[in-house]
Order: sequence, then C-alpha cells, then structure tokens
Amino acid sequence: MKAIIVDDEKHVRDAIRLLVPWNELGIDDIREAPDGQTAISLIKEHKPQIIFTDMIMPVMGGAQLLEWLHTHYPSGKTIVISGFDDFQLVRHTVQYGGLDYILKPVDAEQLRSAVIKAIASWRQDEDERRRGQQLNIEMNQIRPAYWDKMLSNLITDPSTFESVADSFANEYGLDRNVREGRLAIVSLDTLSGSLKQKFESNIDLLFFSITNICNEFLQAGKQGIAYRYWNSDDAILILLYGQGSAERILNDIQQGIWSVFHSRVDIGVSNVQPFPSGLPTAYTEAGIALRRRNLWLTDKKIHPYTGQPSNPSAPLSFSDYAELIQLSVRSGSKEQIEKSVQQWIEAVKRLDSIEIGQLELWWQEYTVLRNRWQHEWFGDRLSDMKNVPGASRFQLPLDEKGAFSIALWRELLIGELTRLSEHMLAHQQQDNNVIFEIAKYIQNHYHQDITLQEIANHFYLSREYISRKFKQEFHVNLSDYLSNIRLEKAKLLLLNPHLKIAQVAAMVGYEDEKYFSKVFKKMCGCSPNEYRKVNQK
Repeated sequence: MKAIIVDDEKHVRDAIRLLVPWNELGIDDIREAPDGQTAISLIKEHKPQIIFTDMIMPVMGGAQLLEWLHTHYPSGKTIVISGFDDFQLVRHTVQYGGLDYILKPVDAEQLRSAVIKAIASWRQDEDERRRGQQLNIEMNQIRPAYWDKMLSNLITDPSTFESVADSFANEYGLDRNVREGRLAIVSLDTLSGSLKQKFESNIDLLFFSITNICNEFLQAGKQGIAYRYWNSDDAILILLYGQGSAERILNDIQQGIWSVFHSRVDIGVSNVQPFPSGLPTAYTEAGIALRRRNLWLTDKKIHPYTGQPSNPSAPLSFSDYAELIQLSVRSGSKEQIEKSVQQWIEAVKRLDSIEIGQLELWWQEYTVLRNRWQHEWFGDRLSDMKNVPGASRFQLPLDEKGAFSIALWRELLIGELTRLSEHMLAHQQQDNNVIFEIAKYIQNHYHQDITLQEIANHFYLSREYISRKFKQEFHVNLSDYLSNIRLEKAKLLLLNPHLKIAQVAAMVGYEDEKYFSKVFKKMCGCSPNEYRKVNQK
C-alpha cells in the first residue's frame, strides 16, 4: 500500500514517519508534500490509499485539499493531523470524507489506531468496488450476449422469430405486428487509429460501448435494435423496424458515436424488406452498400443500397504496371521502386471512384504477380528457403482519422516491394558467394577423392581462407561437411541388398572399406551391416 504525508513542517512529517509501524501495516511506499498543491500532483501520480494532512499550510491548506479529494479522489482515506482544536475544521473534515482528526502533538497509539481504521475502511470499499465491478461485468457479458445470439439467428434463420417474439416485445418493445424493416451494418473499420489502439486489448468493450450508444437512440423512439452480429468478427447490426426516417436515426447515431469517441463510422443500410423473412436479403444489401461506397468521399458516412452494380468509369488493372514494377524490384534501387509505384498511384488518383472490392482485386493481382516473380528468381529452392517475405494480408489503408489514404497505400506497396528486392539481392549475393560455390562443388563431387588442397587449387584460394570462411558460413568444418554428405548417400545405397559394403564405400568416395565402416559407425552409432539389417524391409 501507499501513503502520503502532507504538512509544511518537516519535523511533523518526520514524527509521523517514526510513529506509524509502516511494515507491520503493509505500507511500503511513503511520499511527502509541504502543501496541498504539491500533494495533489503526487496523489495523481502515485494513487496513495492513505493520506495524512495538516489543515493550515501555505499555497493550499488542508481544507481545500479535502474538498479536492472528495471530488476527484474519493477512494483515498484521509487522516487530519492539526494543531488547531477548531470545531469548523473538524466539521469540514467530516463533511469532506476525513476519517479522523488528530491533534498535535501526536499520540502514537491514537495515530496507529487511526491508520488501522483507515486501512480497514479502504479494504472494505475496495472489496465492494471489486464485487460491484465483477457483478456488472457478468451482467453486461451474459445478458447482451444472449440477445446478440438470438438476434443473430434471425439473419441465418428468420423462422426462429416466432419462438422468441414475446421475449423481444418485452425486452425491446418490438411489436409482433411489424411486417417490414431495414437492416444496417455499422463498420468499425473506419474508426480512428487512436481509438482502435485504446481498445486494442479489450475490443469487446468497444463493441459493447458502441452498441449501447446505438440503442440509446433506437430505444428512445422504439425505432429498432442494435446488436453485435455473432457470425462476423467486426460487425454491429441495426434492425430498423420503426416508422421514423432511417436516414435521420442513423445520422443521430453517427453524432452520438462522435460525441463520445470523436470518431465516425461508415454505415451501410438496406432497402425495406419483409420482416422477418427478408432479413437475409437485407443483410446482403447492407453489406454490398458498404463495399460499394466510394472511398474518395470521406465525408459521406451513410450508404444506402441502390441496387445498381458498380461501374467504374475507367477500368484499371495492376497487371498493366507489372513489368515496370518488376524491373524496379530487380534493379535493387529503392528510388526506382518508388518511381514505379508512383506511376501506379497516379493512375489510381485519376479514378472518380474506388471501392473496397477494387482494392482487394488489385491486391490479389499484386499477390499473384509477386508469387510468380519469386518462383522466377528463386526457382525450386523457394520452398526450402527461410524468411522469404510474402505478401501481407490485405488491409484497408486508413489514416489516423479512419479515412482511406492513398499515401498509406503507396507506402505499403513500396515497403513490400523494397523488402522483396532486398531479399532477392541477398539471395543473388549468396548464390555468387564463392563459399557456396565450394559447397555445391562438394555436393557434386562427394564420390571423388576430394581434398582441401584440391579445392583450393580449383578455386584459386588458400586452404586457410577456405577453412576459415567455410566454418563461418556453415558452422561446420569442410571435412565434416563432406563426411555428412557421403554418409547420407551411403545410407540410401545400403538399402539396396545387392550392393556389397565395399561397393557402397567406393560409390561414396571411400576406397578403404574398413575405413568407411569405421567412419560410418563413429557418425551413425552402428556399422553399415547393422544399419542395413535394421532399415531394410
């Protein structure tokens, strides 16, 4: 626990430090302040449970501090230690939540009793707060989740309405005689970045909060119900069944979300459909309305379904720019990559309308082209290579305010292509590295009598340089590398019962059968014959 001692006289603060058995009472963090104003800053920062304060101090006295605590920090337990036996001061202490009023000079036992009482009071309040919070959490989780499930079922199986119609009428005022309605989908994609970050660790709380805001407007005029759709990870649905204007109520909801979170959301809304049988159609229409919205128009947030198919003014394909972008990636120049991507971005900017589906199609084209380029550059080795950068999962490029950002789209592409270019260059450098050429040479000539000197002569390098660099690159001696290859080949040949041990030895580069058997047993733990007996079918 934490405590703070507020008194303008240092000897009084020192006396309190000496008189209270802090360790015995479980208080291990003790702060001091010479006046109320300094105390407020420390209280905000450290959140002490116990507060000792004098009443008469410069800058800000104890009376003003008690008033501030009563309003801004009611959970703290305050003990007043004063040199004035004044009724008004005592009354002020009680009025603003002080637990005790102790006169100076301080009596040790009286002070200890006051601290024990304050600790007990704080723990009792804390237990009650926790129980209340837990109860609220459980109620807020169970009850809404139940109704979310019931309402979600209406989208997939409208016939379930009859079995729960009376419950809906009692809970939401939904008249059983309602024969038509509309469905709206609230998209959380376009929430501001700061809001998403704030709720990153508790996204359920964000859904709960926005759903409550929607229902405040809907239930006031019995216009509809907002709920989290169970068959989607990021959708809040609004079932509109009232007689009022859907446009008006959705705009009110927009304003309500803005006033609480200072962020706006996009809402797709269906045409009027029969209720409840038309709910699946309404859900499809609302989803289409969201996907067909023009991302350039960031000020338009309500998107009604029009029934008209999307008809872009000028079709644009990412593949049209594939050759230019591929050449820039192969150049290894970030500047060239930026120039090629910029040409693509300029073409996108000339479009009158961009929809989410169009962005997804372009990203799919990019992913297919990228995979093709990797196979061209890395060939059959691609499946064996580690850390090959793949295309990221498609994400709508949104700025801090939740609006579509062509600049972020550009940076995303440049970053993806730059990483691919860097990996390609590293791969090429690896292939051209003489040490890897030596490794390839060993792999192709393992069955011959290869010596370090022969390799040095073949590659015009010193034996010492080859040994040192080979060990640095492969973390194994060249001779052990050769032995491992020979032994792996030998294991395969031993599976053939018609080959003699001597023949196998010669085929993997050992002229001496006994030496081959000795090396084999040392590295494999058994002789060639034993290996053959165990592994042959």
